[in-house]
Amino acid sequence: MPTTDATPRTDPIQEHHHQPADTLWPALAAHIGQALETAMARRGQATLAVSGGRSPVPLFEALRQLPLAWARVHVIPVDERCVPPLHADSNAALVRRHLLQEHAIGARFVPFFDALPDAPESLDTRDLDELARAASRRVATLLPADVVVLGLGEDGHTASLFPDAPGTAQALATAEPVAWTRPTRAPHARLTLSLTALRGAGLLELPLCGAVKQSVYRQALQGDASADRPLSLLLARSSDRPPPPLHVWLAP
Repeated sequence: MPTTDATPRTDPIQEHHHQPADTLWPALAAHIGQALETAMARRGQATLAVSGGRSPVPLFEALRQLPLAWARVHVIPVDERCVPPLHADSNAALVRRHLLQEHAIGARFVPFFDALPDAPESLDTRDLDELARAASRRVATLLPADVVVLGLGEDGHTASLFPDAPGTAQALATAEPVAWTRPTRAPHARLTLSLTALRGAGLLELPLCGAVKQSVYRQALQGDASADRPLSLLLARSSDRPPPPLHVWLAP
């Protein structure tokens, strides 16, 4: 894919190094909590966008122990697999099981959808377009997010912005907050916050455990901004606005 007119980011990115890895999660949770408290003091409420998968579980379990005014925090997905809400691969189910507990039980969770119009394997482009439009309407008033917790795949994807996946080009270009993608090397079609929504965030948090993901991050940071490395587009400076502040949390 061609590169964009964005240039690699040159402003400082704050990196936090932790060893052993289990010290990373409470430190990251405390940092997120401070940002949410600042947002609530300024506006009376805050929006936290969280990624799915297995990696964020220890973070969720650290966050839910923070004695924040969680009733004033809206939690939204960064991305979601197009599966029923009780499915084993549902990010919404993951959030409810691991984050919305203890102190955080009072947080206001706003999933992208409550049900699917059809079986996941039967969703066509028209279905996905409608799901993305409906999800955009759901979260529009909660954006820009005050804090976005990202993940990073070894293939360079972040959120559900997968290199070369159907839908990714639109998700990188649209002004709408939510778009769809259909990864070719991972199960399930996805809904994801668009590049525009991610770049509008107040703060980005990126935890990275392991040498492989850290290498992918370094490549995205130092190389040309390209749709082959979606993270690079999020980190790059562009002609219209700078990227949000980024804190990267690194552990072996």
